[in-house]
Amino acid sequence: MSIFINKSSRVVIQGLTGQHGSFHAEESIKIGTNVVAGVTPGKGGTTHLGIPLFDTVHEAVARTGADVAGIFVPPPFAADAIMEAIDTGIRTIVVIADGIPVQDMVRVKRYSAGRDVVIIGPNTPGLITPNECKVGIMPAHIYKPGKIGVVSRSGTLNYEAVEQMAEYKLGQSTCVGIGGDTVTGTDFLTVMRAFKDDPDTEAVVMIGEIGGSQEIEAAAWAKEHLGKPLVCFIAGLTAPSRRRMGHAGAVIAGPADTAAAKMERIEALGAHVVRNPSKIGEAVHRAVQ
Repeated sequence: MSIFINKSSRVVIQGLTGQHGSFHAEESIKIGTNVVAGVTPGKGGTTHLGIPLFDTVHEAVARTGADVAGIFVPPPFAADAIMEAIDTGIRTIVVIADGIPVQDMVRVKRYSAGRDVVIIGPNTPGLITPNECKVGIMPAHIYKPGKIGVVSRSGTLNYEAVEQMAEYKLGQSTCVGIGGDTVTGTDFLTVMRAFKDDPDTEAVVMIGEIGGSQEIEAAAWAKEHLGKPLVCFIAGLTAPSRRRMGHAGAVIAGPADTAAAKMERIEALGAHVVRNPSKIGEAVHRAVQ
């Protein structure tokens, strides 16, 4: 099984006709993703890559039954695109754009409150259920079907962990990039809960970084409720205080935000903590033995 997306998902790509939307839609289709519609205002009634285009998400959903949205829309317009998708009742929305204004995402969070929707991103590589469905920009060929769930802020470390797991013949149920911005649609805890309810996910890898307390909150919940091995790595051991490192949310604002402090706390909560990223695959292998 998997979380959020699977072979039955019907995907609409907002911004399909753009350079990035086109390229990544084609890559997704190659692994079997069921892309049923694209949305580009002014191009409704035509096709692109053999996929029907619509002027609005409402029309795309009504005509094709799309239930997952991939948003490849420039940052200034992304918030409106997200809210348009929310209005249609789509339950999984993946937002790739990096640089969406924080105020816009705060507005989106308020708009989505109380609704049955999971927003992945922004500033995310997306999510993938190997050989079934991909909505995002990750290289699909490195992912193999299996029983390890992965949730990460970093796309690059997500790929690194997956490549290492391949050496031990370990595949993935679903891999989720929650995004590296200060305000994201989904947090580690939401994804952890989804993995807990997936009977075919036997262990979870959480890859976090400096800044905020999301990882500790998720590990504390996992200690009481997950019931599966949790392997964790926190990036940024050498990061200086008060300086943003890569992602907008990767800032050490206080002593508890450092990578060392987070790893010590998470280890005390019973998770398998990896202090060297080159050892993630080995740690997962040991955890599932």
